Amino acid sequence: MNLVIATRNPHKLSEIRALFLAPGLHIFSAFDFPDIPDVVEDGATLEENAMKKARALADGTGYWALADDTGLEVAALDGAPGVYSARYAGEPVDYAANNAKLLRALRDAGDRSAVFRTVIAFAHPDGTTHSVEGCCPGRIADAPRGEHGFGYDPLFIPEGYDQTFAELSAEEKNSISHRGRALEKARAWWALIG
Repeated sequence: MNLVIATRNPHKLSEIRALFLAPGLHIFSAFDFPDIPDVVEDGATLEENAMKKARALADGTGYWALADDTGLEVAALDGAPGVYSARYAGEPVDYAANNAKLLRALRDAGDRSAVFRTVIAFAHPDGTTHSVEGCCPGRIADAPRGEHGFGYDPLFIPEGYDQTFAELSAEEKNSISHRGRALEKARAWWALIG
């Protein structure tokens, strides 16, 4: 069976491939289909964006497609940056600028609690769709720490830990992360249809 992952982000692709291995499954990515344009992520929710990407790739390739959208929801910012997390500091995507903007926004905040949320959507060219969600509660650090991961990983401290995602090994992060939890649910659903 073939599955196309709707991303051109090598970090995300690596995480998904590591967590979504299955016998007889051939995994491709958007890198393998350069003629299919990127989808504008203008949905009002993470699920809308993930589904929009999955549908576009399924229709363009003729294969099952998996797409995700992830947002960091910070309590003191009324859930922001949320659906705008990747482009919080503007275009083009700049992880360091996003982190700097978040720290500025939280400079005087007493509550630094946050939730990382990932929605994974599946789509098939026949119109079949399914989505799952994974969450990881935690808090925002006072300054970036760690060398691993990407995005907000240097700032996000998962609940029950003192280290940021960027200070954890990839294996440890994947076992507790929002994306890891969503992928576990995605794998379970995939096993039912495969």
